[in-house]
Amino acid sequence: MSESLRILHLSDTHLYGDGRLHYGLVDTLAALDRVLARAASLGSVDAVVASGDLSDDGSIESYRLLSARLEPWAAERGAEIVYAMGNHDLAGNFEGVLGARERSLIVDGVRIVTVDSTVAGAAYGLVDGERLRRLADELAEPAPRGTVVALHHPPVPPTTGLFERLQLVDPAPFLEVCAAADVRLVLAGHYHHALITSAGPTSIPVVVAPAVANTTDVLSPAGHERAVRGSGFALVQLPAAGPVRTHIVTAPAADDGHSVYDLDQKTIDRIADESGWPGSAG
Repeated sequence: MSESLRILHLSDTHLYGDGRLHYGLVDTLAALDRVLARAASLGSVDAVVASGDLSDDGSIESYRLLSARLEPWAAERGAEIVYAMGNHDLAGNFEGVLGARERSLIVDGVRIVTVDSTVAGAAYGLVDGERLRRLADELAEPAPRGTVVALHHPPVPPTTGLFERLQLVDPAPFLEVCAAADVRLVLAGHYHHALITSAGPTSIPVVVAPAVANTTDVLSPAGHERAVRGSGFALVQLPAAGPVRTHIVTAPAADDGHSVYDLDQKTIDRIADESGWPGSAG
């Protein structure tokens, strides 16, 4: 076993199968290529975790494009690939190309488990009922070097207003199941900005990867939700013992920082009404 498990954690690639631009501006496939080129300097990587919203249109071709980029990149480094479902992903096409939405595998003694936090037709997340039972059953026996759980919706509060009703609803039961087992780390995406924090009764480390597609402006003024051009990834190192170590890495382009969208409160409310949690996400 290696001294430390090295994970390339990326999220929110938002690929299209027909070459469309995200918000009519961003070539997300080119952004992914740029991220992988930047990450190539890492050298050894044990696992690649892609934490959802891998497609924007949910098409078979978009998942094939993703697989065609990630599979050779990972194979060159002997790394396992782990895909998690996001709210933009379509389950049937996702599974048809990338495999099961929820799976468990051991990488160098560390168990990596994916959880489907999506709700069909909605942008908020939910892990309850059968999903929670499956997770508890999977975690019933400890892994040699502990467990990493990957899902799309972070089990921690959002930073910006748009995600108030698009967040993971009632994350407490999920975190309690993780805390009762050997979970050492939770990886997520969805927020389109990097966030390193902890959650749950045992303060499990949570790493939210920056998006490939664009970057949420966490300093947007109240009543606005803004995203700018910019792509990145997280390099996560999980030692055999001791704290998790995470670096956030950018994959620069000439137009980084240029506005992708700037939503006013009326537009934010409309999105929340159309695809958000109908009650308080709390």
